[in-house]
Amino acid sequence: MDFRLNEEQQMLQDTVARLVRGEYSFEKRLEYSESDAGFSVDFWKQLGELGLTAVPFPEELGGFGGGGVEVQSVMTELGRGLCLEPYLQSVILGGGLISQAGNDSQKAAWLGGIASGELQAAVALQEPQSFYNLNDVETRAEKADGGYVLNGRKAVVIGGHCADVILVSARTSGDSRDASGISLFALQADTAGIERRTYPTIDGFKGCDLTLNRVKVSDDALLGEEGSAGGVIEYQSGRGIAALCAEAVGVMEVASELTLDYLKQRRQFGVPIGKFQVLQHRMVDMMSELEQARSMAILAASVADEEQNDERRRILAAAKNVIGRSGQFISEQGIQSHGGIGMTWEYNFAHYAKRLIMINHQLGDDDFHLERYASLLQAS
Repeated sequence: MDFRLNEEQQMLQDTVARLVRGEYSFEKRLEYSESDAGFSVDFWKQLGELGLTAVPFPEELGGFGGGGVEVQSVMTELGRGLCLEPYLQSVILGGGLISQAGNDSQKAAWLGGIASGELQAAVALQEPQSFYNLNDVETRAEKADGGYVLNGRKAVVIGGHCADVILVSARTSGDSRDASGISLFALQADTAGIERRTYPTIDGFKGCDLTLNRVKVSDDALLGEEGSAGGVIEYQSGRGIAALCAEAVGVMEVASELTLDYLKQRRQFGVPIGKFQVLQHRMVDMMSELEQARSMAILAASVADEEQNDERRRILAAAKNVIGRSGQFISEQGIQSHGGIGMTWEYNFAHYAKRLIMINHQLGDDDFHLERYASLLQAS
């Protein structure tokens, strides 16, 4: 099979690459991380102005109509720059949930702004007790006065501190781990009763925990049919997994490049340490893991927008497992190759390693997806 990008896809990737190289140095990233927003507002505007936030949306909504491969091109380059902007949360997950579950008026209200970058969405799907299981929802939504009242807690909502709309999963029926009975609500960020506790994550992003204390919303806030959001969330989290795999490849590429450069420059006993055979073998192993991860990211991108079935589930679980293991291997071996400097805050490799570890824990780590893959094989 020919995995080369076509002309339009290559132009898209080159555009993102030039933007990241020109605007996102390591020093600037540290400044962006410490700002109130936690990312570069100007860089986010540029993504919108260049149409990059519109890539996965249909043309009638001002988008490019791109699929998994186009998203992969964008996410890989954002990964190479360790970009902090909430592209995954707002464009892929937030936009995807509204596109699949929302009615025409909800799509008109939100998707145009998300596609242009003028609005930001955040997703609140995880809870303190859920441990990767997005069906484990204890937040409750009860019918009241022509709408709903929401009570509960949501954890690690990346970008939730500055989002315009927050997509919240809440249980309207059933037990806390049932796949059915989960509903999805689009909440205005300034809705009364939403409390936030904002904090930095170890990889430089900003997240927040949400406490929903008798949050009252109208029926218009409900996305899709009541109690039917479980399948929508599973499908869109699959698209998120494919996007994370693509980002991880970009991060791994730079981490491997930094390690190779260090082996060429660092001298010991009068020669570059890259002359030592044991370090050469380690570098070969890192590059082998990178190539395997790249292949799995391509496979995940190819099924990201396919219809939901067990084959899609298996591929995405396998990809996330391989990406997680490869990312951890490259992080550990890179740190071992660098020595102490590989762990220092002032050196950029440490930040690439931290991002790879956190990507492994987003939407399920390698162990979680290995069990998922095994269970899907048994089911077939």
